[in-house]
Formats: sequence, C-alpha cells, structure tokens
Amino acid sequence: MDHYKSKLKYIRCFIFDYDGVLTDGHVILLPDGDALRTANVKDGYALQLAAKKGFHIAIISGGNSQSMVRRFEALRIKDFFLGIDNKIEVFNSYLQKKGLDKKSVAYMGDDIPDLKPMQEAGFACCPSDASPEIKAVSHYVSPFSGGRGCVRDVIEQTLKIQGEWLKDDAFHW
Repeated sequence: MDHYKSKLKYIRCFIFDYDGVLTDGHVILLPDGDALRTANVKDGYALQLAAKKGFHIAIISGGNSQSMVRRFEALRIKDFFLGIDNKIEVFNSYLQKKGLDKKSVAYMGDDIPDLKPMQEAGFACCPSDASPEIKAVSHYVSPFSGGRGCVRDVIEQTLKIQGEWLKDDAFHW
C-alpha cells in the first residue's frame, strides 16, 4: 500500500478549494460581473456520496459568485465559505465548530492561499496542475488536474480504504 493511503483511514472531513480544484481554474466573465466556471460531474457525485455517508464536506474559496452557491446547493453542500482571504482562520474555526481533529481532515488545494491549511491538515492533497509550493507540502498529488476528477480521485480512494465504496447506498442520488 502506498504510504499516503494509511492516512486515509482516519479521514472524516474533506475540505476543498474551489477554483483550480473543483474547477479547471478558468472563468468566463459575464457582463453582470458573475464568473462562470466549469465543474466535473464525477467530482460532484463523489462529493454528494461522501456527504451522504456522513463525511463533513466544506469549501473554502477566495471566489464568490451566485453560480458557486447554486452548485453547492445542488450538491447539498451546506458548509461553504466564499470570498475568504485568510483560509487558515476559517479552517481552524470550522474544525473547532465541528469538533474535528486535524488528523481526520483531508484538504485539497492548488495554490498559495491553500498552503497554511494544507500544512495543518492530516492529509494534504492537490491536483496534478497545482503550484510547485503546494505539491511540495502534499502527501498526495492526484494524477488528475483541477476540475478534471481530482476530487473524485481522493474521495473514492478514501471511501475504498474505509470500505464505503460501492455499498448499496452508493447507487441512489
């Protein structure tokens, strides 16, 4: 077993950056100021499945748009923090509020604003196209890039290690 996989058995919470992790990092700027992003449905499936299985799911992003809120609502993600400049403060506050140990938290980020929470999380991971500084602090670098399945990759591996992947309830939305 790869060394990083031993950490996955303790994970009870997934925290993700949005732009560059749940999206490919590209935005289309609309005349009204909203920014459209593309998302991967396989990432979305894994997110809602993990939430259904009792994992805490949170998004901490510097971005902030109505399209993001609508995506989280569609996936039934209730814990999202948008327009955040200091991610470590939100990270620590969230863990305290939920009574989570850092060892039980997986954090996936792709760029410098994610560095501090990744250094604190029990399992730090990133997409294949993350910045070099983020790759350097990651326990695992997904072979998938941001918005292209990296989130599904980490959630699926965790659920498999914990014996929760492909149970009967996995097939019902």
